[in-house]
Amino acid sequence: MAEPVVVGLDSSTQSTKAIAFDGAGRIVAEGRAPIALANPRFGWFEQEPADWRVSARAALAQLTAAIDPARIVGLAVSNQRETMAHLAADGSSVRPATVWLDERATAEVEALAARLGRRTIHEITGRPVDIIPCLYRLAWMQAHEPELYARTALFADVQSVLVMDLCGGKARTSWSSADPFALFDIRAKAWSKTILEAIDLAEEKLPETHAPGTRLGEITAEAAAATGLPKGCPVFAGGGDGQCAGLGTNCTDPAQAYVNLGTAVVSGVWQPDFAVSDAFRTEIAAQGDGYIFENCLRGGAFLINWFVDKFLGGRADPAIFDRLEAEASALPIGSAGVLVQPWWGGVMDPHWDSQTRGTILGLSGSHGPAHIYRAILEGITLWLAAATARTEAVTGRSVERYVAIGGGANSPLWRQMLADASGRPLCISGTLEASALGAGMIAATGAGWFPSIEAAAAAMSGPTRQIDPDPARGDAYGELGDIFAAAHAATADLNHRLVALANRVSKEAS
Repeated sequence: MAEPVVVGLDSSTQSTKAIAFDGAGRIVAEGRAPIALANPRFGWFEQEPADWRVSARAALAQLTAAIDPARIVGLAVSNQRETMAHLAADGSSVRPATVWLDERATAEVEALAARLGRRTIHEITGRPVDIIPCLYRLAWMQAHEPELYARTALFADVQSVLVMDLCGGKARTSWSSADPFALFDIRAKAWSKTILEAIDLAEEKLPETHAPGTRLGEITAEAAAATGLPKGCPVFAGGGDGQCAGLGTNCTDPAQAYVNLGTAVVSGVWQPDFAVSDAFRTEIAAQGDGYIFENCLRGGAFLINWFVDKFLGGRADPAIFDRLEAEASALPIGSAGVLVQPWWGGVMDPHWDSQTRGTILGLSGSHGPAHIYRAILEGITLWLAAATARTEAVTGRSVERYVAIGGGANSPLWRQMLADASGRPLCISGTLEASALGAGMIAATGAGWFPSIEAAAAAMSGPTRQIDPDPARGDAYGELGDIFAAAHAATADLNHRLVALANRVSKEAS
């Protein structure tokens, strides 16, 4: 009989990936399907929960067409975080789901911070006050769509929507998928009565929460017919995609941090003890034990695509990236005097300022596209190196190496830059699908292959390739990092004034 496999179902912002893994973490089969993302108004980002279900079923059907479905012995979900469905009692959508990119609740962020206290919110949820968590969009909905708010029977994360679709029954999800809502007491591992009372939300309108690896249900006959999965196949509580990525890279101790060089750049390090700081946001780890101290930059590799699309004619010619990479690699550290602050979507840690904006400093007539390209990479890199140093200062524990995933890990220039600027080795993960693999590790543990999720991570993560820092470049990056830090202090007020002016003029024009 063929070797059994487990499935990691990764439902991200714009696609679903269903990947079957063997006990060594090797990919056996996979399926993929898109998810539409709507931007109906400036700053609003929405999806239809039905699209999550359709996309997941399509990806699973592709996977099961490629292997004998009888080999599948378990499934777990990794999902986009801070995205929320609003479902009626019959399961239909009261309104489109609001996505983590959404920025409509700016006023509610400040109002709730004033009412509850920034420190209270931070201590309970692990998250500094910021526009991303669902808490503030719920307050917005209560104020602006009170009838829809009242009609909503279930405020659901992506994981609970998919588990209900595949297994039937009531809403249930994982601790590490619930905690990004900022409604969850991450030390008590329960919905926070303090937070729920502040927005007049009954706990009965939220999913049940369970430890990662808990058996949540089994594939129904109807879902089996639609997806090809075996009827009765167990589905286990998975986790948020960020935490699952850390698990998929086997970053399960404080000595190593995962770095996802994707649309956003996200880095996290596992810690055994709870702590809060403006230096990071604190989340429940995908294995359920310990916490992830996470750094996040909204404008990661997105900035590169934005630059190419807006100023270099777009990405129709894939060789554009090779040309930029080659030309930028020949430039000196500091991009011949150009500095980018990569705050295109505001800045999270350490400033937590959604009203600041990105800047390009130092341009002259001698500069060209390669200088800006390199300066974008350097700006992101300097932020990450400083973010890791701030986390180390809080924990007193050293991060000895990075493990990189995501499309940006394919850039030789960026890889070496990260190692040089941080002064620590950068290891390239053997898989680019770390979130799906992390979910697969959880499913493998639930299926009884391993005694713990940590043991599954050690067995299934695979080898890495190490890139060492060049000590000769450390001083130059250190000086550039000092300039980068000073630039934010020098421009923050100017950015706030520009945003205020733009908002006022826009309102007057309308």
